[in-house]
Amino acid sequence: MKTDAIIFDCDGTLVDSEPLTMEVLVECAGKLGLEMTVAEALERFKGGKMADCVAAFEQQLGCTLPENFTPDFRARCAEVYEDRLEPIAGAHKVLQQLRLPYCLASSGPMKKIELNLRVTGLTHYFGDRIFSAYDLGKWKPDPSLFLHAAEAMGAAPEHCAVVEDSLPGVQAGLAAGMRVFVLAGEALPAHLADSVQVLPHLEDLLPRLSQADDNGSVPSPGNPTPVTTTIA
Repeated sequence: MKTDAIIFDCDGTLVDSEPLTMEVLVECAGKLGLEMTVAEALERFKGGKMADCVAAFEQQLGCTLPENFTPDFRARCAEVYEDRLEPIAGAHKVLQQLRLPYCLASSGPMKKIELNLRVTGLTHYFGDRIFSAYDLGKWKPDPSLFLHAAEAMGAAPEHCAVVEDSLPGVQAGLAAGMRVFVLAGEALPAHLADSVQVLPHLEDLLPRLSQADDNGSVPSPGNPTPVTTTIA
């Protein structure tokens, strides 16, 4: 399959933020009297949007959450990211060696994306090729974010590859008609398992692309020529 562009997720794919995020979520939920483990939080909310998390908590409590819950959660996450966030193993190597055009498409707000990339030293790889679901008002598993990113990159959806780590992201990539790579660790439903390619490690993306395309990657440093895009 010809691949003209790679679309990366951010959280859990390029930056190891998911466990930290869920630690903070458990902490904030505990203040409301809601008890759960980090593992339970990951199972319930990984890859989802904050509004769905708030709705789930409100249903459990039978009342509306305080207005400051989400802002306080975001602020606490930012503190933890600044102190402890690391890139996913192999992220720098993959981005350095890819010569296919690539971008980032995340369900997170732009402020969070920019923070995560800055802390992990990944900002310079992407320039303005960063797309947030908050700018579209559409979140994974809806394919709109990936379709928007493909259009901005000038690539047909069927010629794009998505790199994901969560079920909503996988579902969005498949719904967009794209080739989907998923990092090992996500338990996928049986009906989706045969539709994706599992990557034991992020670095395994490079040989997988090279096997299918003669222009997938080269072992040379540097970044691809920036692609100028505009977020609607």
